[in-house]
Amino acid sequence: MISAENLSKSYGGQVLFDGVSFQINSRERVGLVGRNGHGKTTLFRMIIGEELPDEGSLNLPRNYRIGHVAQRIRFSEETVLKEGMQGLPEDEADHHWKVEKVLAGLGFSEADMARPPEVFSGGYQVRLNLAKVLVSEPDLLLLDEPTNYLDITSIRWIERFLWAWPRELLLITHDRGFMDKVVTHSLAIHRKKTRKVAGGTEKLYAQIAQEEEIHEKTRLNDERKRKEIEQFINRFRAKARLANLVQSRVKTLEKMEKKEKLEGVRSLDFVFREKPFPGRHVMTAEGLRFGYDPDRPLFSDFGVSVGPGERIGVVGKNGKGKTTLLKVLAGALPSQAGGIRWNPNVATGVFEQTNIQHLVDERTVEEEIRLSHPDVERQKARNICGAMMFEGDSALKKISVLSGGEKSRVMLCKLLVTPVNVLLLDEPTNHLDMDASDELLAALDDFSGVVIMVTHNETFLHALAQRLIVFQQDGVDVFEGTYEDFLEKRGWEEEGPAGSEPRKPAPDAGPKLSRKDLRRRRSEIVADRSKALKPIEKEIEKTENRIEAQEKELDRLNHEMQSATQDGGGDRIAALGRSIHACQEAIDRLFGDLEAQTERLDARRVQFDKKLTELEELE
Repeated sequence: MISAENLSKSYGGQVLFDGVSFQINSRERVGLVGRNGHGKTTLFRMIIGEELPDEGSLNLPRNYRIGHVAQRIRFSEETVLKEGMQGLPEDEADHHWKVEKVLAGLGFSEADMARPPEVFSGGYQVRLNLAKVLVSEPDLLLLDEPTNYLDITSIRWIERFLWAWPRELLLITHDRGFMDKVVTHSLAIHRKKTRKVAGGTEKLYAQIAQEEEIHEKTRLNDERKRKEIEQFINRFRAKARLANLVQSRVKTLEKMEKKEKLEGVRSLDFVFREKPFPGRHVMTAEGLRFGYDPDRPLFSDFGVSVGPGERIGVVGKNGKGKTTLLKVLAGALPSQAGGIRWNPNVATGVFEQTNIQHLVDERTVEEEIRLSHPDVERQKARNICGAMMFEGDSALKKISVLSGGEKSRVMLCKLLVTPVNVLLLDEPTNHLDMDASDELLAALDDFSGVVIMVTHNETFLHALAQRLIVFQQDGVDVFEGTYEDFLEKRGWEEEGPAGSEPRKPAPDAGPKLSRKDLRRRRSEIVADRSKALKPIEKEIEKTENRIEAQEKELDRLNHEMQSATQDGGGDRIAALGRSIHACQEAIDRLFGDLEAQTERLDARRVQFDKKLTELEELE
């Protein structure tokens, strides 16, 4: 178990944490979420001792081992396998088969394991470091964006591996689908505080939204009460016969805690500029071939036809040619055979990681965006800067001082200001946080033009892809169907015949149920959930109606108080004051009841969601 108590951390004028406390209990797999720059990686660095909190403490059990992927790549062994074995615990130093299993899952072939680590690309060297951490079996495993250098089959493998992780896990990833399949709990860094719930990110964000809605309603109600009390005090302060009532209001006002209005949370605002496309046909490619080695082309005799509004996912292992194909389609690389016919009305927008090299170091962010298209005026450029979190003076930063993630955001900015009807995207989510990835997904869903996207993010594939270009079994072809259709009918070769390997291991699942039994069990759980939740929901509805009725009564009493003060009826004023006080107390009690009922409803929902999740694992 690891616990944080009253952690605070600031850099200059920016406060990351303010009095943060949380626990990670035994066997919990926790997903850490929060916007870029809000302190997720800083918290990781504090846990491993590379950063110290300004205040508070992190408490770990004695001899508690923490595993994380080292940023510095340094190898000492002559082969990948031997290097991987450096991560094994001392009592398992010769258990090479454990390392082989993990390396294979991360995409290393048997031949790769006998090669020197130095000959591999940076991405594969990071995978090797990841493998060393996984086989070391630490008590707490820290993973910061582990999917960034993995292809889709390795991501699916590590998803199953982490789901079966027997100790503690703390995970940062922009891939919401990946996180929700792995974690038991979600922990958010939000408004300099933390919030932890059992379950996935959807439940966490729903609870945060509900709490903030209650906070805002309570704040507005308190402000209204405060104004009414202040008006009463100011109106009757000089009247001796109402001195007791006035003094009571003064004391009430002093006791009232003033809730601050919540600041708006910045978010990226993706809206693609669309150019109308009047045609019926977008592009045809026939007989395409390309290879850096003439004897081993990445693809050959490949063809595809694209119509208006289509969404096509390009999927497969790393190094098979996905990005190269996208470059050929975009015209950045010439096809070595065949040809591509684009409709003359096509306006193409391209996002590709190496394109950041085309940014001019001496330009500012604003200048890069303003020079992207002739009709982009300075104000429009600044608006786009602000929408993409380059606000104020940040828009005047030179490209040369930006991080890789910030440069990728500049490339997205340039794409947003350019009118297009075809988007060619290569891993656009790599440098975005989870919230920004959600915003991008929504923008792509709203975009009416063609989207051809290389991605390993299964959430995007499930949500967008209508067809797939699949690199598999040393070839490439077009799969006519959704990603779900692909998993059911063909599947990934490493996972056996379509769907034969379960998405998650379930060692204690018991006998496999038939589809009919699963449907029956699901129907029973849904019916029980409805039966259990409906009475609580009715209670909440009654409480909300009672609050509304009490607030109307309070308005009526306040109007009567105004009339009574004009008539000068002291007894009537005193009676109305007592009624108003009683009405305000009733409203306060009802808000307390509403909060308790809401918490009870959430707790019951969690119970039934858990049952449904367990049932899905039997499928």
